[in-house]
Amino acid sequence: MAPRKLRKSDVLDELPALRRYALSLTRHAVDAEDLVHDTLVRAIERSSTFRSDGNLRGWLLSILHNLHVDGRRSGASAAGRDGEFAARTGENLPPNQFDNLRLAQVRRAFDLLPEQQREAMHLVTIEGLSYDEAAAVLGVPSGTVMSRISRGREALRRWESGPSLQLVKGGE
Repeated sequence: MAPRKLRKSDVLDELPALRRYALSLTRHAVDAEDLVHDTLVRAIERSSTFRSDGNLRGWLLSILHNLHVDGRRSGASAAGRDGEFAARTGENLPPNQFDNLRLAQVRRAFDLLPEQQREAMHLVTIEGLSYDEAAAVLGVPSGTVMSRISRGREALRRWESGPSLQLVKGGE
């Protein structure tokens, strides 16, 4: 006797049982539907392993169960890896909402500096250039760069200590 081939109608008859069991396992309708879908895909891929004298419902429920267990193991493993990664990289996480707001305020104050002060401060404090390197980029003496940075820093200190932004307009 030749092995019985899986028939679409036989598998469709088992969908209600598969859905019920999947919902019982996942307790979430969308996850249950995904699990049933994955079960059907696996059953098609492995249809040659189904014994003709076997219990189709039991075989399908077994596939569903194993997929669920594998998914939970994989999910738990991923959650563990994510937790370890978060613990190791906590210092590198994006700033919290307060820090984001504070950074935006400082950035706004920096942007309100006169252009020449802002350019000099950016080159030295953000890009890490020396005063001489920044002077070469800007085409001015290094003393001028130092003066612009000094005035820019003073304006930011005034902003930091006062309720309103008190930036000095002007370039040099």
